[in-house]
Amino acid sequence: MCRHLAYLGGELPLGALLFDPPYGLVRQSWAPRRQRYGTVNADGFGIGWYAPGDERPARYRRAGPIWADENLADLARVVRTRALLAAVRSATAGCAPGEAAAAPFAAGRLLFSHNGALPGWPERYGPLAATLPPADLMALEARSDSALLWALLLARLRTGAELGEALADTVREAAKYGDARLNLLVTDGTSIAATAWGDTLFHRSGPGVVVASEPYDDGPGWAEVPDRTLLLAGPAGVALHPIDRAGPAPAAQESARPGRTEEESDRPAPGSGRPTREDDSP
Repeated sequence: MCRHLAYLGGELPLGALLFDPPYGLVRQSWAPRRQRYGTVNADGFGIGWYAPGDERPARYRRAGPIWADENLADLARVVRTRALLAAVRSATAGCAPGEAAAAPFAAGRLLFSHNGALPGWPERYGPLAATLPPADLMALEARSDSALLWALLLARLRTGAELGEALADTVREAAKYGDARLNLLVTDGTSIAATAWGDTLFHRSGPGVVVASEPYDDGPGWAEVPDRTLLLAGPAGVALHPIDRAGPAPAAQESARPGRTEEESDRPAPGSGRPTREDDSP
C-alpha cells in the first residue's frame, strides 16, 4: 500500500503539506495511523507541483524513503505552489523497484497516484493488460500495477471519456480480476478526481481543498469518503458519487470538473480530443 495527498488552494511551501503537519506525509511514510495493509512506506516517494504560469507540473521522485532524502527539507521550505500531488510508496510484491515506479506519474497537465494493490500481480492481471494496445504496454514507465492502471486510465481518456467517468471505469474493470484495492488520485492543477475503493480516503475544504489517504492533523473539517465512491473537487467544492460496479459514472459537475491532459499549445477545440500517446510519458 501507499499514502498519497493532493492539494488545491492558496500558494503554500511544499513543506506546509509534507513536513509541518504533525501527521504529515513524511511521518506517514514510517508511522501511518490509518493504513490497513502494510506498515512502512519506504519504497520510494514523489512530489508533483505546478509553478505559476506553467500548466505542466514539475516532479521530484526518488527510489528510497522520503525521510532519508537530505535535500528535500530545504526544497520543501522554499518551493511554493497552489497545487500539489505527493505520495510515499509501499511496493506491491512482484512490482519493479526504482524511481520510475514512484508516483506521481505524469502526462501533459495530469498527475496520477495509486494507493492500493492488485493482489496476484502480475499473473492474474495478464488479461487486463492485454486490453491495451501493444504500444501502450511497451510505453509503461515501470513494471508495476500502478503504471498499468495509469495506462488504462489514459487509454480511456483518449476515447473521449471525462476524467471522472474514466477513473470509475478503470476501477470497475480492474476489480473484475480480483479483490483489488483501487484508491486512485489525479489532479490537473485546477481540480482533483479520486476514487475510494478498498482503503481510506479523506477530504477537507476551506481554505483550499485537500484529498488524502488519511488526515495529516487532528483539526476539524476532515470527512471520510465512503468506500466505492468517486470524488470530484474544484474551487466550488467537493462532490461525491457512488461507483456502481455495473453502471456508468455520473457526469462531473462543471464546478468540480478536472481538465484535459493536453498541453495548452496542442489542445484541440473543447470537447474534441484527448491526449495522444506521446503525452503518456513525462
